[in-house]
Amino acid sequence: MTRKLPIAESALKTKLPARSRSIALALGGGGARGLAHICILEALDELGVRPKIIAGTSIGAVFAAAYASGLSGRQIRAHTYEVLRKRLDLVRDLYAARVRTTRRIWNAFTARSAFLAPDRLLDIILPPRIAHDFAHLAIPLKIVASDFYAQEPVIFTSGPLRQAIAASMALPVIFEPVLFEGRVLIDGGLVNPLPFDILNGEADLTIAVDVSGAPVRRPGRETPKAWEALFASNFIFERTIIREKLRHRHPDIYIDAGTSRFQILDFLKIDEILAAAAPAKERLKAQLARVLEAETLETIEATEPVKEIAPPQRPPRRPLLKRVRSGKL
Repeated sequence: MTRKLPIAESALKTKLPARSRSIALALGGGGARGLAHICILEALDELGVRPKIIAGTSIGAVFAAAYASGLSGRQIRAHTYEVLRKRLDLVRDLYAARVRTTRRIWNAFTARSAFLAPDRLLDIILPPRIAHDFAHLAIPLKIVASDFYAQEPVIFTSGPLRQAIAASMALPVIFEPVLFEGRVLIDGGLVNPLPFDILNGEADLTIAVDVSGAPVRRPGRETPKAWEALFASNFIFERTIIREKLRHRHPDIYIDAGTSRFQILDFLKIDEILAAAAPAKERLKAQLARVLEAETLETIEATEPVKEIAPPQRPPRRPLLKRVRSGKL
């Protein structure tokens, strides 16, 4: 006869999913390094976990908006590959035709506020199924931008979604600032590169995914090139802000994507970036699975305590000799 297992032991054997804890997800900014967010979204899908709310900065806002619109991590990966395969030939052509003389470079910086308009880039990179307005999202979303003159964060939670994304990713020099209600908005990473703090109180568990970078020493070169130094200053801003935030408050699960060595424009290295982020994906799955499994057991034990199952009781048998003498067999 098969012995019936106690309730808690049965839960361990079947690994029942727990859904009593709500989850908030924060996707940080970091240019091409943010391609690592694809792996994180796939991890949530593989665990069957759906965030209650998401926050995103810069490229984190791009992927957060796609995920909050209802796309899966796998769909976002496929769309990203399709965009890069079709569109980066144009980027190569632009790079090959870049200005070379000092005078032309100076004119390029003084004659315009930036090289690209973020809203035009969004026409290329955003999936066609993305929501047009925050009200149409499947998951509530917060997007962070920076007010250029007020030097403070601006958090979008309603209105046109595309405008909020454009403002959040408007890195100075590369993208034009976004004008919104009389404010000049630029990249949200300058004030909040990892926006887990704006999710305080929104869910039981907060996950923060850090894709910020650090300057990398190039072999045979003691000093960085001018453009490397320019981008490295952004790395320093981001890292300083994140370190300071983590000193005062730590998210429940903090994931370093492991892509800090890549540059913010390394989109052509998507395969390398996703490969570098694969260990982070597995770490998140392991950490989150432990939390969910522990919560499963806590929930079961709270609703129905484990009871020891005693073996069935049988009446005592008399010795055979006594039964023979008494005439009872």
